[in-house]
Amino acid sequence: MGDSFDVGQINGPRGRATLAEVATAHVTLEFSWAAPHAAPPPTLLAIGFPRPQTARDILRDATTLGATELSFVATNRSDPNYASSSLWHEAEWRRHVITGAAQAFETFTPNVNWRDSLEATITRWQESGHRLIALDVYGSQPHLATINLASTEQPCALFVGPERGWHDVDRAALAAAGADFFSLGSRVLRTETAVVAGLTLVNAARARSGK
Repeated sequence: MGDSFDVGQINGPRGRATLAEVATAHVTLEFSWAAPHAAPPPTLLAIGFPRPQTARDILRDATTLGATELSFVATNRSDPNYASSSLWHEAEWRRHVITGAAQAFETFTPNVNWRDSLEATITRWQESGHRLIALDVYGSQPHLATINLASTEQPCALFVGPERGWHDVDRAALAAAGADFFSLGSRVLRTETAVVAGLTLVNAARARSGK
């Protein structure tokens, strides 16, 4: 007894737990809590519905990188059957989010949505004042590494297309809403790789804006 380990309350404080008692049917822990961490800067992520295994990776890794909302959206090229996967039973998707938070040694977990279309998500995030950023491998888009943000707290919404890429109708909807288009270079990346690279570069831009 007396051993201790790190603990955290979901969307609450972190702290230490100490083993106080070990009995036949239970153990007793004593907790010491630190002040809650501030939530990460508002970074929303929309992904055209990927296959379920890819979505699992994104739920975990985007949470680790500090995304504050994850929206898996229906687009003109996403497979509508993916939205009916058993992944979207709360017990499963939430497990991957918690794993991502634990990896980051943080307790904050993002809101997760899988019921809206791309158009509805664009409208909602545009009306809430987020800067809309769309990744697109085609065309002469500037590289996302060149993006500048006004401050470390500027609300951003990053859009990543489905595995078959954006349809022209999707591009037009994003452009009409004032989205800025960027690329991650000329190579075509897996959706989960594009998500990690995109969030990493947005986080880097936030860090530069604070200097």
